[in-house]
Amino acid sequence: MLFAKIAMMLSFFAVIIGLSLYTRKKTNTVDDFVVGNRSVGPWMSAFSYGTAYFSAVLLIGFAGKVGWGYGMSALLIALGNSIIGTYLAWRILGRKTREMTSRLNVLTMPSFLEKRYDSSSMKIVSSLIIFIFFVPYAASVFMGLSYLFEQTFGIPYVLALTIMALLAGLYLVLGGYMAVALVDFVQGLIMIAGVVLMVYFVVGHEVVNGFANGFASLRTIDPELIMPSSAVNWVGLISLIILTSLGTWGLPQMVQKFYGIKNEQVIPLATRVSTIFSLIITMGAYYVGSTGHLFFAELPVFNGTATPDLIMPTIIGQTLPPLVGVLILILVLSASMSTLSSLVLTASSSVSIDLVKGTIKKDISEKATMNLMRVLCIAFIAFCLYVALNPPGIILTLMALSWGAVAGSFLAPYIYGLFWPDTTRAGAWAGMLTGLFIAVGGYLVINTSPAFISSDIMELFTKWGTPFFGSLAMIIPLGVVPLVSLITRSYTEEHINRVYNEQESIVA
Repeated sequence: MLFAKIAMMLSFFAVIIGLSLYTRKKTNTVDDFVVGNRSVGPWMSAFSYGTAYFSAVLLIGFAGKVGWGYGMSALLIALGNSIIGTYLAWRILGRKTREMTSRLNVLTMPSFLEKRYDSSSMKIVSSLIIFIFFVPYAASVFMGLSYLFEQTFGIPYVLALTIMALLAGLYLVLGGYMAVALVDFVQGLIMIAGVVLMVYFVVGHEVVNGFANGFASLRTIDPELIMPSSAVNWVGLISLIILTSLGTWGLPQMVQKFYGIKNEQVIPLATRVSTIFSLIITMGAYYVGSTGHLFFAELPVFNGTATPDLIMPTIIGQTLPPLVGVLILILVLSASMSTLSSLVLTASSSVSIDLVKGTIKKDISEKATMNLMRVLCIAFIAFCLYVALNPPGIILTLMALSWGAVAGSFLAPYIYGLFWPDTTRAGAWAGMLTGLFIAVGGYLVINTSPAFISSDIMELFTKWGTPFFGSLAMIIPLGVVPLVSLITRSYTEEHINRVYNEQESIVA
């Protein structure tokens, strides 16, 4: 049995290393490194989107915590992730993003905003937002998994994190985006197999004893675990759906997957594949997380503290055979590395292209830019590893803010920038700053309980948490941008034609 486990792990490592070496020869330019020379096919694009979307933290920690709080209603989050966060994102944003970013010759979100709104300062601020929030966000991919590695598999946390960092750094530095896409495809297959087997063994376990019995047992424990009845719980659930589903429309690492698509003709197939992938992964993870009350009368305790992060690892340890458990471990490694690599590539390319090449040293050569991106990839991964093992307080704060702050900052300016020529620079600035202010302000309100807010309101804010303010940070700017745009000076016809004329090619 030990030999089989070791063989499975070594085979996984060998595949990753082999793919890294294979893609190294295909990465010769900045375009190759950042967007795979815009030549990625439908299957790899679809899987790369899905694996970047669903990190191990979501699959292991978040699914268990949300499943404990909302029961089977958590499946509505899975549905939102699949329909809004995946299908509609591909259907609405994919084609226009591919066409417009290719024609404008931009490789990053900040570069797109600069070209669309004719604002170099917006590019700089956008790059800083990405840098400030993405590195802690990437570190959070590692955190919270110690329970799974140490409590369930008996693997030292430091060793597991070091392996993840080394493998992710290897294929990212050698092959850039093409390596990420190819490795994501392999890791996506592993994630599908692992989630399907996890659901199979959990459903077949005597505690659950089938789908129908599991639903009936949860209803007996508490009808709220089937469907919320109170408005307060519905607000919390809807906030989570919006945060985790609509958020992908404004996250640079997700949008960047559309930049690298081979051509617009592959988008319909990529849309279907990505949606099916999302349904399998999210439905499986949230379903298993929702069974937590069947396995525990109270939250699992670690060092005297109730710990929701232990729900999924404990269920996995109780229900899965040893070899399947190894596959789940590989699933966790895959999900962690795919999300980490996408975040680090986005952050390093933004700093290299938008801050250094675009602002500080405009005459930097192509080779020097690529070398800088590789160095930054290594530095960011090393920093993420250090932070995950020794998290300072400020980093923990940025982690809690990252998803809502980044998506809230970019979602409205990006969407209106794609589709509405009358969006003004002032409107885009207003939307960006409003989203950032709401996300950061909401976090501060929850954690400081200011005296001017009544205790009843604070109780609701605390219950809903940062997802509530994160969702507001995405929605409110959608109204702010057009409102400000309608009362501020619009762009010249020449600029609008240059941005939206599909027949005109613009070289950076």
